[in-house]
Amino acid sequence: MSAGAGGSGRDRGQKKTTKPSRAGAQAPSQRQLRVAEQIRHLLAEVLLRGQVHDPRLAGLSLTIGEVRISPDLRHATVYASELGRPLAAETLAALGHAASWLGGLVAREMHLKYAPRLQFVADTLYDEAARLDRLLAEARARPGAAADETEHGPPRS
Repeated sequence: MSAGAGGSGRDRGQKKTTKPSRAGAQAPSQRQLRVAEQIRHLLAEVLLRGQVHDPRLAGLSLTIGEVRISPDLRHATVYASELGRPLAAETLAALGHAASWLGGLVAREMHLKYAPRLQFVADTLYDEAARLDRLLAEARARPGAAADETEHGPPRS
């Protein structure tokens, strides 16, 4: 019997690859999702309470929309926005300045082995959603849009 004719269906010399290639996008693990969500909640609470003593952040209502963390939990991208307006460059700079302190706080509060390196990024998701809503409203307001609805019936919900 040859080496490849066994029940495993693989040749003996081949290595089994379990990691997908880096070229393809890999979905985050459950642990990554759980830790990222905990970081999001902790950062939102710290910013809400005003525990970051930076005058550039005083009195601002900041929203942490999402946190994405690397598989080794050492790097996290934090998507932040100001309530009701785009994130100002000065606010982004203040968050970047406080990032190392916030990373240490996250590690202490969550009992992580390593303090994640936080990178703050302006969250444009809400701006993009508002733009799409505006485009849809303009499309519905056009005279041809009403004729399309009567031909095909009301839109489904």
